Amino acid sequence: MPSRSFRARPRLTGRHRRTAVAVALAGALGAAAACAPSGNAGSGAGPGAGPSVKPVIETGFDLDRLVAAARKEGSVTVYDSTGDITKTAAAFTAEYGIKATGVKSKVGDTLEKMTRENQAGNATIDATFYEDGPSLVGQLLAQKVVYTWIPGSLVQDIPAPRQNPLQVLSKGNMWVYNPRLFPKGCPVRNVWDLTDPAWKGKVALQDPLGKPNMVEFFNQLKSGGETRLRQAYRAKYGKDLPAGESAGEAWVKGLAGNSPILTSSDDDAAAAVASPNQTKERLALVSNAKFRDVKDKDYSMRVCTGMQPWAGYQYPKFAAVATKTRHPNAARLFVYFMLTQAGVDTQMNTGGVPGNPRLKPGSFMPDGLTDWNGQLFVFDPARLGGDFANLQAMQDYWRLNHR
Repeated sequence: MPSRSFRARPRLTGRHRRTAVAVALAGALGAAAACAPSGNAGSGAGPGAGPSVKPVIETGFDLDRLVAAARKEGSVTVYDSTGDITKTAAAFTAEYGIKATGVKSKVGDTLEKMTRENQAGNATIDATFYEDGPSLVGQLLAQKVVYTWIPGSLVQDIPAPRQNPLQVLSKGNMWVYNPRLFPKGCPVRNVWDLTDPAWKGKVALQDPLGKPNMVEFFNQLKSGGETRLRQAYRAKYGKDLPAGESAGEAWVKGLAGNSPILTSSDDDAAAAVASPNQTKERLALVSNAKFRDVKDKDYSMRVCTGMQPWAGYQYPKFAAVATKTRHPNAARLFVYFMLTQAGVDTQMNTGGVPGNPRLKPGSFMPDGLTDWNGQLFVFDPARLGGDFANLQAMQDYWRLNHR
């Protein structure tokens, strides 16, 4: 299969090169990867839509028996792209008396390490909470480096579209402004405003070529946002977007061509808008996690309430167990813990939506956000396979149009 890289530009080094190696490597490991454990399997997302490997649903799930087996294994190591994983690990240890290590790792680095460990038959990562759905479906699950496990006692609580892969929570990237500089509210009312000359060079965001869920967002817009993007276009310009033209591609092209300020992190994008001494009038696309800086760094930041058709997007986080883990019971117990209120709460201090809808969402709401599902574009998990197939094309499309 062709190489798929998250590199922002050839001149960038370090983590971007490691991710490129990981992607190329994973495509070559189909024959080497071991098969997922047997079990009672549920249904997949549909032909060509999601993982080809069905999830393992433990229909005879017994929590006490799982805890006892996990304690005999003694420990568990879980990788995640957020530092909150250390809180989750500490809470897990306090709950079950099992030593848990949580490691913050970028998705590209996790993909590379889990793939290499699977090839070597030496898994040090027992499970992962993983934010890049396309590479999870197209590589880690497809190559059987990991598998999806669901406790039978909870399978009825989790909607079928969230089961394969197993979604444990969602957070959001949202358009924000500085209310100190714009006291009358967000100066942008429509996503198409961001493509106008008036906002040229005034929109900050992490470089999409270094942030996988942003490229996924572009692909999800192209496949699932057509109708509402066209409606927003008509509302702004008083005419229809030309028939046959993709609304998603047109918007991505307009944003890329409007000289956006590309940063290496959400921290820099948030600072470009909200830092205490900021005087330049800008907008930024940042994670809801950056709202902790309002208190910690005295940032001035608010979500663009009423922005049409969306004020940002939700990005899901999935759980997967390493196929060759030496601590399978502890790994499964950690996944179970994340499907409980005590577990998911450790990662929702800045807000979020649990994958299990029976659980309460995070109590914190970013200023200006009142409805996670109503204000934010929600990814369709049935499109993850297509997102993976179209990843390189969308990266190239951004490169071609970026000015």
